[in-house]
Amino acid sequence: MTHFNQGPIQQIPTDNETVFAFQIHGHIDDDASEALAKFMNDVFDKHPKVSMLLEMTKFTGSDWDSMLDGDVIKSRFRSLQHVARYAVVGAPDRAAKMIGLMDKVIPVEARAFDTHEITQAWDFVGAQPIVA
Repeated sequence: MTHFNQGPIQQIPTDNETVFAFQIHGHIDDDASEALAKFMNDVFDKHPKVSMLLEMTKFTGSDWDSMLDGDVIKSRFRSLQHVARYAVVGAPDRAAKMIGLMDKVIPVEARAFDTHEITQAWDFVGAQPIVA
């Protein structure tokens, strides 16, 4: 599988082939959101279960209309079946609260971690980053 790199979203290589991690720098536009959705739909086609980690300490926002893209909607619904654990590091307060709430109502173990808890987030998803 190819390495994902689209605008503000860069994939972080991991030591576990079923853990997909991404670092987000800046603003996520429609193109980046759609590209990530297509990438993850391909991942879901190949793996029955994966875990994900998003490192968002330098995230500055996103285009809300990107949520209406067909590939984005498809990947969000498919994630409910294919994602075992979902960790977000450095999410804005409002997003972190939503992750905590969603953990209680969706079949995905989801947790938000503060920036200083990055080691715990990696442990939660069962992988470590591969540093080149």
